[in-house]
Amino acid sequence: MSKRVPAIVASVLLAFSAVVSSALAQAGNLTLELNTASDVDNGCRLTYVVKNDAGTPLLKTSYEVVVFNKAGKVSRFLVLDFGTLPVGKTRVFRFDVAEQACSDISRLLINDVDQCETEAGKTDICLAQLQSESRTDIDFGQ
Repeated sequence: MSKRVPAIVASVLLAFSAVVSSALAQAGNLTLELNTASDVDNGCRLTYVVKNDAGTPLLKTSYEVVVFNKAGKVSRFLVLDFGTLPVGKTRVFRFDVAEQACSDISRLLINDVDQCETEAGKTDICLAQLQSESRTDIDFGQ
């Protein structure tokens, strides 16, 4: 029995090493920050700062976002298209929510991924490694 213990320990360490390596490979995040919300003539202009530290360039990136009004009711669905997101690059995007003042938006919910593709095809990086945050009074996230 004592000869089997080192083999078992070696197997456990090997399996643990594989799990840790996999976790480290996916340790980076795709950060999506709601940076500003400003009223414009035709509605609310939302500015997002996006950084892809997920370790893989994204060729197509878009999210389905649900807008909630101050009463907590769904007011509309949006698709925010962030396009190509190279690794390590910070990009800034603006989207307008027509005919709705920023003060009437209480929450933006990332409902689902619309598109998330790498050179290899579709991937789950856009949700699995997503970190969302808001620098505004509007709640933003999953």
